Amino acid sequence: MTRKLFGTDGVRGLANEPPMTPETAFRIGLAIAHQLRARVTHQPRVIIGKDTRLSGYMLETALSSGICAMGGRVMLSGPLPTPAVAYLTQSMRADAGVVISASHNPYADNGIKVFGADGYKLPDADEEKLESLVAGSEVDKRPTGDGIGEALRLDDARGRYVAFCKASFPRDLTLDGMRLVVDAAHGAAYRTAPQVFEELGAEVVTIGVEPNGININDKCGALHPDNAAREVKKHRADLGIALDGDADRVILIDERGQQVDGDAIMSLCATRMLKARTLRKKTLVATVMSNLGLERAIQQAGGKLVRCAVGDRYVVETMRKNGYSFGGEQSGHLVFLDHSTTGDGTLAALQVLSIMLREKRPMSVLASEALERVPQILLNTTLKKRRPLAEMPKTAAAIADAEKKLGKHGRVLVRWSGTEPKLRVMIEGPDPTKIEQLAKGIIAAAEQDAA
Repeated sequence: MTRKLFGTDGVRGLANEPPMTPETAFRIGLAIAHQLRARVTHQPRVIIGKDTRLSGYMLETALSSGICAMGGRVMLSGPLPTPAVAYLTQSMRADAGVVISASHNPYADNGIKVFGADGYKLPDADEEKLESLVAGSEVDKRPTGDGIGEALRLDDARGRYVAFCKASFPRDLTLDGMRLVVDAAHGAAYRTAPQVFEELGAEVVTIGVEPNGININDKCGALHPDNAAREVKKHRADLGIALDGDADRVILIDERGQQVDGDAIMSLCATRMLKARTLRKKTLVATVMSNLGLERAIQQAGGKLVRCAVGDRYVVETMRKNGYSFGGEQSGHLVFLDHSTTGDGTLAALQVLSIMLREKRPMSVLASEALERVPQILLNTTLKKRRPLAEMPKTAAAIADAEKKLGKHGRVLVRWSGTEPKLRVMIEGPDPTKIEQLAKGIIAAAEQDAA
């Protein structure tokens, strides 16, 4: 079955237009409860969380109505990070968890992603079944009378997640004496993130903690870490923590105001895990977009790096399939499977803070030693339509030429965007000027093929 509704990270789009309409959300609710009723003998229990988008109210009501109409029991957490919903689904023995969020997208977008009872995002087969139920007539037969479900408010959801995050931090450490800047992007972690760091003893300077329904991700958070950088320098903070709208990813800022991306964080944490023998199979999982310098840093530390397709979903799938414990993306999705089932920006920041405290070194020093980056360039071009690269002869020839010229000293990655006819060209190599020329050559060839 070719999926039309679910993408690589659930359903996503402009809110109140297909597919992100209340009608579709209602049917997704029906489908989730219908699917669960075939698997459990009790009334299906579903936790629903959301970020701070205005459209979240509309979609939450519709989704909840669909689950109740099929006899399910809904527990509403209100605004809560995506990893919090994943955690609560597992810890409260719910049968499924649903997050209403479009992550780092602008406020006008929204999305729906579903977690299984184990706290992991649904596998493709389950999403395909949901999609067929949404489109079909099976869900049109619904219970009546006392068979209809109910929706309840989870008043202590935030406190449960805060306690979970704190439990991931070493018990012999505190954040006493540390000053942190936390930018919650006016998103789902606007209350939880500051609370976690404050309760561990830090002095917290907050920005992006006044959501109004339309300012999520707006010139703030992980997509715009310059705000946090300015505050770090202004307040002479030890670290800046910039989260995205649903708080499943993080960009850190050192005490000098310099950004520390996912590759540097992965190198920093993975090399310490290697020393502590907690990096299972001595392997870090990263996507094809991570810098070649990360791969070399892990190899020099005695480990290895395994690459997968872009998307934290594929990072987790690779980890679970092969028994690995840590992985992530350059964009700041960091997944510590010994603690969580999905990316968690707050939890990742705590792991880095524990390294800073143990080694008594500032973030700028740790980040500078994390990896030696290979120059990297990323160019995009939007074409009329998507075509297999094998059917684009000039593009294929340009790629082959670039790979030949770089040899073993670089990498060429050309891929289509997962959601639009945009071709992405990433090249790494020792000479910045040369890789830029090669990337522009591939872009030009692709545009000629599309003409």
